[in-house]
Amino acid sequence: MVEAVKPRYSDAMHRRLGWQHGMGALRAALAALALVWPAMAGDAAATSGSATPVVFLPHWIPQAQFAGYYLAESKGFYRQEGLAVKVLEGGVRQPPDRALAEGKADFTSLFLSTAVVCRAEGLPLVNLAQLMQRSSLLLVARKSSGIRRPEDLNGRKVSLWSGGFEVQPRALFRNRGIQPLIVPQGSTINLFLRGGVDAASAMWYNEYHLLLAAGLEEKELTIFRYDQFDLNFPEDGIYCREDLWRQRPAVCRAFVRASLEGWRYAFAHPEEALDEVMRRAANAPTNRAHQRWMLERMRDLMDPAAGAAVFGRLRRADYDRVAGELQRAGALKTIPDWSGFHADLGSD
Repeated sequence: MVEAVKPRYSDAMHRRLGWQHGMGALRAALAALALVWPAMAGDAAATSGSATPVVFLPHWIPQAQFAGYYLAESKGFYRQEGLAVKVLEGGVRQPPDRALAEGKADFTSLFLSTAVVCRAEGLPLVNLAQLMQRSSLLLVARKSSGIRRPEDLNGRKVSLWSGGFEVQPRALFRNRGIQPLIVPQGSTINLFLRGGVDAASAMWYNEYHLLLAAGLEEKELTIFRYDQFDLNFPEDGIYCREDLWRQRPAVCRAFVRASLEGWRYAFAHPEEALDEVMRRAANAPTNRAHQRWMLERMRDLMDPAAGAAVFGRLRRADYDRVAGELQRAGALKTIPDWSGFHADLGSD
């Protein structure tokens, strides 16, 4: 059996996207929140020439998941909006929620589910834009195992990632009366490839492609997409602290406009986008073919063809669904108020 080693850079497995990765440390950072201004620092100190310097932290290291931001910087879209944007390299050593709390970043990307929990835990962040409109989290099984519908998972071994990645599958099992044998999923998909579990978790833009690269064919696989079961958890969005949004809304709108323009450009010029991704990911264990798959899936998940009514917008129904499931899972005591969590950018 050919092994597919999951790249170390994959964001799917790391608890930085769950709410377990350090809420204690986050609370400590929040205690000093009143003493810390975002990295942009104030009008006078925040201007250099005609451009306002700001800091953006993606929630993982360079890959096509963040191509639009890279293009917005390299093509000058941020500069055209009057911003001098410094794009940091994310990863487990720089959790984005902590960076916001400590004033080390003005803008970050986060999963919607992570952001809702952070807001409930006391970090006053706001959603400026919702890039992904569909969840990329999947359950994958071999058709040869007899698994064709969710109920076929009853009594079967299913591997799940911990933290926030458990909420959707466990809600699916609960809603359909399914009782699988849950196995912790590690940092590779090899357990599934070796037949150690009957179904495994995968991100559509990442692990699913690794299964195909390992020699499996799409026709051999049964795929359960959570958005097909009213469990859509849109993932990547753009966030900032509430004080920045309240005091500098023009800067926030400019950052979102330029970022969306960067994504449009990346999707319209994929080879140029991949050049930029591979340049930034020079030290990561990846390849252009995998990054091409990821970029194509990001386009599918963001759905820019739907137009301004959808592209970059957080829908209230998605927020209510995610927050409700988090509360039912015990991750939230109280659901944060929508009006405080969602920044209404208007026609921008």
